[in-house]
Amino acid sequence: MAIPPRPLPPEKLSPEGTAVLSHRSIDWRRIFFTALGVGLFLAFYLSPEWADAVDPSGGRYTLSRQGQLAIGLFLWAGIWWVFEVVPIGVTSITIGVVQALFLIRDPRVAFTDFMDTSVWFIFGSIVIGMTFAKTGLTKRLAYKMLTLIGEKTSRIYLGAFAMTAALTLIMAHTAVAAAVFPLLLTIHGMYDSSGKPTRFGKGLFIGMAYVAGAGSIITLLGAARGAVAIGFFKEIVGREITFFELTRYMLPVGVVMVVLLWGYIMVVYRPERSEIPGLRDQARRLYKQLGPMRPKEIITLVIVFTAILILSLRSFVPALYPLDKSAVILTTTVLFFLLNILEIEDLESVPWNIILLFGGAMSIGFCLWQTGAAEWMAIHWLTYLKDFPWLVFVLGMTFFVLLMTNFIMNVAAIAISMPVALTMAPHMGVAPEVILFASLVAAGMPFLLLVGAAPNAIAYESRQYTAGEFFRVGIPASLMLMVVIALFVWLIWPLMGMPVLLPQGG
Repeated sequence: MAIPPRPLPPEKLSPEGTAVLSHRSIDWRRIFFTALGVGLFLAFYLSPEWADAVDPSGGRYTLSRQGQLAIGLFLWAGIWWVFEVVPIGVTSITIGVVQALFLIRDPRVAFTDFMDTSVWFIFGSIVIGMTFAKTGLTKRLAYKMLTLIGEKTSRIYLGAFAMTAALTLIMAHTAVAAAVFPLLLTIHGMYDSSGKPTRFGKGLFIGMAYVAGAGSIITLLGAARGAVAIGFFKEIVGREITFFELTRYMLPVGVVMVVLLWGYIMVVYRPERSEIPGLRDQARRLYKQLGPMRPKEIITLVIVFTAILILSLRSFVPALYPLDKSAVILTTTVLFFLLNILEIEDLESVPWNIILLFGGAMSIGFCLWQTGAAEWMAIHWLTYLKDFPWLVFVLGMTFFVLLMTNFIMNVAAIAISMPVALTMAPHMGVAPEVILFASLVAAGMPFLLLVGAAPNAIAYESRQYTAGEFFRVGIPASLMLMVVIALFVWLIWPLMGMPVLLPQGG
């Protein structure tokens, strides 16, 4: 329910009773960033045609008028999302509106993207989290975890992050974030009952979003991006990367990043209290009060783990692969309502601001892709790097993926950049394997924007931090990620046997 506006005090009213705005009431920051977003788009709208992008083989890629406007809209949305000049869901609606008004894409196409299957997967994952909270499973898990971990807030951070990362080994990081989110709310409620943001709360939820990405790179079950990238690799290179080969190279990166992110969060968001005296006893007592598991809890677990099992087996059982993952996850929603575990009031409490956020992210992503703007940017960027040493080329390509995956879905970022990078790699004497794995690492960890990954936006629902705070904290985290990738590309992966340079091509 919307909160009615607070009435102005008497000193803010004119003699006629109309509101008088003082100089201080004008939000100049909001006005500036609102105008900046619109101004960037208008600059692209009014600018002449841009130069063609030329790949190493001499192929020319012209940026269409629609593609030029798509890049302008891309920047507009990014400014509004970061600085929250309007609710993030409203910025997403703006993306569709601008595409329709300026004829960037057909309105039916632009708005249909808001109901893409990936958006529905996020919806279904959020409903699973809601169901865990309503049935009491969340409290049961939270109390059990706190009983095992103890009372030190640093260990609570580590336990929550390790659990989140571990779950992404067997299920999609979106579903993991949605299931873990209410559990973390319960933990934070035991830390501070005021409902106000705390340093511990900021670190708990931002850290959860970050490590969900770090864990999701380790297996093909953590996210769809891995399967898509391997498909491109097989088509272009002619070699298939197996499930266990991917895990062999990705496991050390994921583990290193989880540990480093824990340390980073401990520095940036050191909890107000180093420990919570009596927490373990309190958690043990509350867990005992819950009693044995109730039928609705058992039914919920059966439904959810059956869905997870089916989604996991899709990677190994060819007969299950045609099953759409969004349809599988939404089946749980249908069953929750059919079995009276959820009611109409629960449906009305879905965070539609977050659903709209990802609808807009899908729309701008497809807009950049379908207008050719993303490919034009990728070729321009990677061609610029062709005269640099091989390591700079690999890291430059990785950095491009990292930037793109913060604005558009990571599957699209992979689909845009990998074919270009794999085509250019032989000219640089670079082995295709290192292109694949470095891209996947970067695509899995968008630390800057809420639209970069569903866990980012789900964690934002805690209201512990703003989009601007998330962006600022994400800059050092992204730089740390680039350093880790550089270390693995240059030293660790070659020692593990990964080909990095082509024979006689270095």
